[in-house]
Formats: sequence, C-alpha cells, structure tokens
Amino acid sequence: MSDSSPLPPVRLLPEAELAREALATPLLSRAARLARWAGPDTRVGAGGELVDEQLPAAAAALGLTGEGAGGVAGASGASGASGASGGGGTGGVDGDDAAALASEAWRVAVDTGLVEIVDEEAGTVAAGEDLALLTSGGPQDVLGIWLTALETTLADASVPDLDGLVEAMDSGGEIDFSELDWDPDAEADFLDGVLGNLYLLTVSEDGPDGPVPLPALAASMIVPDDMGEPTNDVLEQVSDAMMRLDDQFRVLEPIGLVEYQPVDEALMTDAEEAAAAAEGTGAPAVDDTDVTRYGMVRLTPLGRYGVRARLQEAGVVAPAVGDLVDKGADVLLDGTAGFPPAAAQAETEQWLARRESLDAARELLAAARGSDPGAPLRRLRCQQALSLVGAVAEPALRDVLDDPELGGLARVWLTERGAGDVPAPSEAMVFWLTIDTVAAQLAAEGNSAELRALVEGLAAQHGSFFAAAWRVDHPATPEVLEAMGRIHPDKKVAKEARKAAFKARSQMGPGV
Repeated sequence: MSDSSPLPPVRLLPEAELAREALATPLLSRAARLARWAGPDTRVGAGGELVDEQLPAAAAALGLTGEGAGGVAGASGASGASGASGGGGTGGVDGDDAAALASEAWRVAVDTGLVEIVDEEAGTVAAGEDLALLTSGGPQDVLGIWLTALETTLADASVPDLDGLVEAMDSGGEIDFSELDWDPDAEADFLDGVLGNLYLLTVSEDGPDGPVPLPALAASMIVPDDMGEPTNDVLEQVSDAMMRLDDQFRVLEPIGLVEYQPVDEALMTDAEEAAAAAEGTGAPAVDDTDVTRYGMVRLTPLGRYGVRARLQEAGVVAPAVGDLVDKGADVLLDGTAGFPPAAAQAETEQWLARRESLDAARELLAAARGSDPGAPLRRLRCQQALSLVGAVAEPALRDVLDDPELGGLARVWLTERGAGDVPAPSEAMVFWLTIDTVAAQLAAEGNSAELRALVEGLAAQHGSFFAAAWRVDHPATPEVLEAMGRIHPDKKVAKEARKAAFKARSQMGPGV
C-alpha cells in the first residue's frame, strides 16, 4: 500500500462512537483495569514487565481466574502467539494462559502511558497521567491511546512462536535471527501489506459486503497478478501465509481491529486420519470445501479507523467521507473527481447539508467553469451535486443559461424538473455539451460499458455526428473523438471518428 494514488474514501463512524468502541475492546479495557489495580506494592522487571510472582494477582484482578471467569476469558478472543485460549468453564482459563493475557494487558498499559514506571531500579510503578484521559478526555484522546495500544499489538502479532525464540538464542542470550529464519522487518511489512489489502477490499465499492476468506487474503499477498494457475510451490506459500495470518488475527482481535473466525482446527488433521476417526461414530465428515472453515476476517469500524491512520502515517493518501465538508465547492468538485459514485454522493450530501441550497448551487456552478483537463469531470460532479438540490436552486441555474460552459447543464437540470420557459439549446451548445460529457465519462471511468453504450448511441442517433463534432470548440474534442474511434465496435464508424479526431487536432494547431 505504498502507492501514492489515493484510495477510495472510507466511511467512518463519528469519533465519539469510535472512542466508545475503543474503550470496550478487551485488551484496552484490561490494560485500564490493571492500571487502576497497580499500587505501591506492584513490582516490575527491567523492561517494565510484571514480575512473575505478580502475574497471578494481575490475572485475578482481570477476572481471568476463579469462579465465573470463563465468560471474561472467552470474550477476549485471545489466543495464538501467547497460547492463551478462550476456555468456557466456570474456572476461567488455566494459570499459564491467564498469566499470558495479564502480561499482554500490562504491556499495553505501560506502552500507552496508563501506567508509569516510578523507579526503574526499585521496579515500582504508579498510574500514568493518561489513565484519566480514558474517562475525562475527549474522543481524540481515547483514540490516540487506542492507536498506541494497536501498535503494541501489531508488534506482538509479528513475533513468531516464543518457544522458537528461546531455541534461537545464543549463549549470550541474543537472538540468532538466521537460525530462527525470521526477519522482523519483513514480517511487519507482510502484516502491513495484508492489512492494506484488507482495507482496500473494505473501502472499494465493488468489494465484498461481508468477511474476506483468509485464503483469498493470503493469496493477494503471494500469487502474482499475471499468474494463471498457481504452482504447487505458490499454493504451499499461500497455505503457510494462511497459518501465519491465523495466528496474527487471533492476536489482533482483542484490540478491536478485526472480527475474526479462526481456521477450523479440524482441518489441521490429516483427511484420512479424520475420516478413520469419524467412521462408525456417526460424526459428520470434515467438509474441506466450505471456505468459511479456512478463516474469515473483516475490519471493524474501529479497524477501518486504525488502518487508515497508519496508512496516512506512512504517507498514503487515504481519504474519508466527510473530509471536504468545510471546504469550498472547487475543492469538493476536484476532491470527489476520483471517488466512486456512491462515495461522491455521500460526500456531496454532507457538504450540501451544511449550506443553504441556493448559495450552494451558485458556488458549485462557479467552481465548475474552466477549460483545464479536469474541468469536464468537475462539471459532471457539479451536475450530480445539483441533482441533490431542490427547486429552490432554480434561480442559480437560470442565471447561467447563457454561459457557454454551463448553459447546456442548466437546461438539462431545469427540463428534468419540469421548469417552464426553458430556451432550446443551439446546435453548437448541444455538441459542446456532448463532447464535455464524454470527456467527463472518460476521466471518471475510462472505457467502461456505459461509455461504450453512450458512444454507440451518439453515432446511431446522429448520422452526421462526426462531420460536425470535429468543429466543436472544446479543448477535449480531439481526445474524445480518438476515444470514440477506439471504443466503437463498427470499424467503419470507428474510422470516421479517427478521421474527425485528426481534423480536430489539425484545426487546433500544432502541439495539441
């Protein structure tokens, strides 16, 4: 996701709602509980971690052990790298798992400033200044703390199995990364890439409505775009990536980044072994064709916020619907030029809601003027915006009836609303508006099916279209006619369009 081109705009919940969701995430809420639990007798090691003898009390403070703890543990969704699982009995999770969960929450508390180290040598701690922000701060304060917690969790998710780390330590206690076959930077980059792809699928209007299958997400990182049938080696890499992601998403779910349905553990069992075990027991056979059993993941609303923040931090243009509500009409029309239709409409609706309709219409029309390459698409977005404005905007449209760039647009708007006394357009205005419309469609969608239908319709309705079109005094005339020559399926008509394009370019002089 390092590409500099803007992503489609994401729709975010209001910050107040996102802050409430952040406070409710299992990991941050646990970190806050431990920050309030910590006192003068709490002791930490050199790295700020709770000493081992403190972990049972911390786990108890979180309700992870003892009577009735099972529901608390199960709600965390935590498992994977720490080895902790959600267990469902009234006794909660076992001691090791509870200690791991408490240790993870404590690390978040320290990293986010909910807990401060008072004396490193003595290993004493106290509640941090940021702890009060969770209750008395504004939404941005809470979300800032959550983003810091997210970074800690992402770092944890990129760490391989801890047993492997121990085995890879040399005699001096240093990790031999070559022995471990693990590159921390590459692992972090891989996870960033996965989250970037998941974000793109989430914000794209043609993306999936529901969760994304884990195999598809893994394949998006491994399988080259130009590869037909994946090789066995590539499929094995995808399978390995799935298993890594399964562990990582289990770690990321408690911080509220994703909703995750893990890989069904029954699929890990050899198929023949599973069939033999089920034979004679009446148990159903493992259905390895059910894609949901291979893991399903989706970004939560909080996750969309978090990934977008990280993309922006990395320099990626990642707009959100609502970014332009306080900008001028010129910024709105240029800003939504590359938006998908639904996102452009949502942005425009929010922009209009803050303005008086007649004034907004006048501002939009003024911003739509111009002969630069982006002007046709600005006028198209202006036309779409004006379609959302009621009859109160009629005076603004009548004011531009004689405008050479806006007169055609105004006539269309007035006629569609049944307004009376609308002057008929001249032939020159009709052709100019046609060229402008096709230029806008080219800029918005390229050679889309809708544009091909428009081009075929124009050529069919006007037998002498190209004979007149090359004379149109519009800066995009040559480009539009060349595009019509590429798009039209009839070779004879396409040739006429190319000839007309040549005439138009010649008419406009060298350098065009």
